[in-house]
Amino acid sequence: MAGMKTKSDLLKSARTQVPELTPAELSRQSPRPVIVDVREKNETDLGTLPGARQVPRGFLELRIEEAVPDHDADVVLYCAGGTRSLLAGATLREMGYTRVRSLAGGYGAWKDAGLPVETAAKLTEAQRSRYSRHLLIPEVGEAGQIKLLKSKVLLIGAGGLGSPSALYLAAAGVGRLGIIDDDVVDESNLQRQILHTTDRVGMPKTESAKKAIAALNPEVVVDEHRLRLTRDNALALFGQYDVVVDGSDNFGTRYLVNDACVLLSKPNVHGSIFRFDGQATTFVPGGGRPCYRCLFPEPPPPELAPSCQEAGVLGVLPGIIGLLQAVEAVKLLLGRGEPLVGRLLLYDALEQKFREVKYERDPLCPACGDRPMKELLPEYTEASCAIAPHRASV
Repeated sequence: MAGMKTKSDLLKSARTQVPELTPAELSRQSPRPVIVDVREKNETDLGTLPGARQVPRGFLELRIEEAVPDHDADVVLYCAGGTRSLLAGATLREMGYTRVRSLAGGYGAWKDAGLPVETAAKLTEAQRSRYSRHLLIPEVGEAGQIKLLKSKVLLIGAGGLGSPSALYLAAAGVGRLGIIDDDVVDESNLQRQILHTTDRVGMPKTESAKKAIAALNPEVVVDEHRLRLTRDNALALFGQYDVVVDGSDNFGTRYLVNDACVLLSKPNVHGSIFRFDGQATTFVPGGGRPCYRCLFPEPPPPELAPSCQEAGVLGVLPGIIGLLQAVEAVKLLLGRGEPLVGRLLLYDALEQKFREVKYERDPLCPACGDRPMKELLPEYTEASCAIAPHRASV
């Protein structure tokens, strides 16, 4: 019929729009272009080009702008033999991508040339079932889930904030959770610390947390650190993990957590609660980004920061702040989204309102300033669990 195009016609047209390059040429490219694999899942399981982003041809129009948001980026597409990638390139040209090329001969030619390939770790069928909703999200997918399974997060405290953080990180499939806490479960904890149960009153909190996590997701490895965090053990403990989630209830520990994370360049997800108010922010050392001491150079005086026993806390409040911390940790592990760096998120449960206060690195900060510390700074000894009052100037 008139107007119909054959496969040959489509390929001929695509070649006029999409330049091709050989595997050798691609291997020498500097800076390296964005490489997009348009094959299907059963093909990519056999191996991929290093660093390739996976967008199956059948979902190309729906997902390419999530994988490659910049329409002027240098993009190289590949498939098994170089045919589908040419057709995909023509589609991207129609979508407004200006610098699209196709790998001649595709993955087969690349592999035959002896160039490096990556064979991704595979999820088991049980894992595919458990994390099926993650696998549907382009920002997570199988590669992201595998990254979570290989990740290690250290939680400071198995209390009000640590409880929801630990449970949701375990449910998300974070492979290893370390929990630091030297306390035992008390009946007064049960109003907010959902890791623990009535029959575990008197049990060490780390042991109770391990039982709860094992019941939820037995694949998650839990490291019990049944001790008090000090200057003597902080660096050795933190060095074993990718991200630190600080749910501590006193300023001395918060400053120590901050300083250890700055020295080790570890991301630190902070949360704190007081009566009906909560705060959350994230510190990622380096790059001119601020730390906890930039935000709160000194702890507030005791009269402005009463103890938990004196002040109290709404039982559901730590659930909200702890879950914000878990979200931040997952984003950091996946390398997705914008973390709360330089932004203090304030939550008022009575008014049911969030607001945000921005803050910057302090050049005079003793931890991360222009003359940063070379070793851990002296510890504060004040024991208080209230949130620090934010400064209007930050």
